[in-house]
Amino acid sequence: MTRFRPCIDLHEGKVKQIVGGSLRDDGAGLRTNFVSDRSAAEFAAMYRTDALTGGHVIQLGAGNEEAARAALAAYPGGLQVGGGIGPHNAQSWLDAGASHIIVTSHLFEGPEFRLDRLQALARSFGRGRIVADLSCRRIPQGWAVATNRWQTITDYLLTAEHLDAVAEQCDELLIHAADVEGQCRGIDEDLVIFLGAWGGCPITYAGGARGLEDLRLVDTLSGGRVDLTIGSALDIFGGHGVSYAECVAWNGR
Repeated sequence: MTRFRPCIDLHEGKVKQIVGGSLRDDGAGLRTNFVSDRSAAEFAAMYRTDALTGGHVIQLGAGNEEAARAALAAYPGGLQVGGGIGPHNAQSWLDAGASHIIVTSHLFEGPEFRLDRLQALARSFGRGRIVADLSCRRIPQGWAVATNRWQTITDYLLTAEHLDAVAEQCDELLIHAADVEGQCRGIDEDLVIFLGAWGGCPITYAGGARGLEDLRLVDTLSGGRVDLTIGSALDIFGGHGVSYAECVAWNGR
């Protein structure tokens, strides 16, 4: 069954919802849907109370480490963490309480995917503690992984063969559909169908979810093999598409 997976997106130390692909180093063009007056730790404590597992804390740029560590401390073992993580700091995040480290940019050298780097992480920290972030953008051939805050389209296509290779070295995949992320205009149905048909390891999809109907849709399209993160449409993030209580109830069915 498709599960709702919670998130905590951090930008400049605050919990925010940002339109995918609008975040750049110079801040130009940034489109923000929501800025919370509640701390990351408060959200984490709420997820812990409601027994929501497999959620992710994503650090969008610098200045988020303190907030991320506070969230992990509030829900030790209950959240994954990503953003600038590699072999130099992975252990410190696991020690801080992360269930998994989410790795993205470290797996690429320019546009080239470095499977050897993922293999080295798996050897050092255990594949069961690693989530590979293969967030992507649409291209004529299908979807290609996008890095550098989803600005750089890499040479790594989402194919069954590539997903197989990655899944051998990690526990889960996290895939944002960057073209629809934060827009609340609907999920990338084709991508969800493709990921569900592959189904080689647990997958969390994010991007475009508008409401509870999208949990039902992802469940149907993926055969229950893909989980869903809902961000900007959620009432706790200023949205009007679906309530947090409804998502918690969905998981408890």
